Amino acid sequence: MITQRPTGSSFLFAAAPAVFVVLWSTGFIGAKLGLPYAEPATFLALRFALVCLILGAITWLTGAEGPGTWKNAMHIMTVGILVHGVYLGGIYLGISFGVSAGDSALIVGLQPMLTAVLAGPMLLEPVRARQWVGFLLGTVGVALVSSRYLGLFDSSVIGVILCVVAVTGMSVGTLYQKRFCSEMNLLSGSFLQFLAAALMMGIASFVFDTQNVQWSGEFVFALAWLVVVLSLGAMTLLWMLVRHQAATRVASLFFLVPPVTALIAWPLFGETFSYKSALGMGLVVGGVLLVSYGNNATRLRREI
Repeated sequence: MITQRPTGSSFLFAAAPAVFVVLWSTGFIGAKLGLPYAEPATFLALRFALVCLILGAITWLTGAEGPGTWKNAMHIMTVGILVHGVYLGGIYLGISFGVSAGDSALIVGLQPMLTAVLAGPMLLEPVRARQWVGFLLGTVGVALVSSRYLGLFDSSVIGVILCVVAVTGMSVGTLYQKRFCSEMNLLSGSFLQFLAAALMMGIASFVFDTQNVQWSGEFVFALAWLVVVLSLGAMTLLWMLVRHQAATRVASLFFLVPPVTALIAWPLFGETFSYKSALGMGLVVGGVLLVSYGNNATRLRREI
């Protein structure tokens, strides 16, 4: 039997899920740094507008292929409203209404279970018993990581509802992307998605915000990080993973976000890290392995 040596591209695909989780987890840190200096809709409108400028320039310079039809463009922009507008808008608004980082992490961490429930009717993807066990382990792990906040669940009801709406938007948007936009050009498609979200947040900013921004060094750093690392880097990785993997496998990666965020916040903000956090992360990793078992780089490369 002739075995093929791993290539650079196979290593890239194997590392993509881990890189995505780390990058996505820093989004909560960026939000925590930036929100004291700008209102949620204004902050997001600035972020999305900058992303549109960058992606628009790159799309024009490279001559990237467009969506082809208005129907395809509408599908792509619908995903942008759900994944960027509803998800990030709901999370940022929830935080502004008093939802703590731990509470929001607990709610966001339940997204894989919601995606698994919706994947059947939306994509006709089967969810095996082993995967359900993995989702259950991941949910328990997320709860343990965020357990220190459960006794102090004093967030406003409106804020919690906004976070739930946000997670629903992300789950539906990811599945919608898989079903209707899986063949979109990543450059032109991402531009349209962020354009739709920028318009949505721009209108929300003028309706609900004062558009007051305190241009501090910390705010500029947070904005630049969220634009380049999250909106350009992490979102590109997410759509690559959605295109080439089952939606439930991709959704399982979101189980890793709360514990990784806790690890990052530990040295940066002095947040405590207990044995429950370590045990929770172990359960989360085990759950992700159960959900994603058999999905290696060779298989992913073969699907491409």
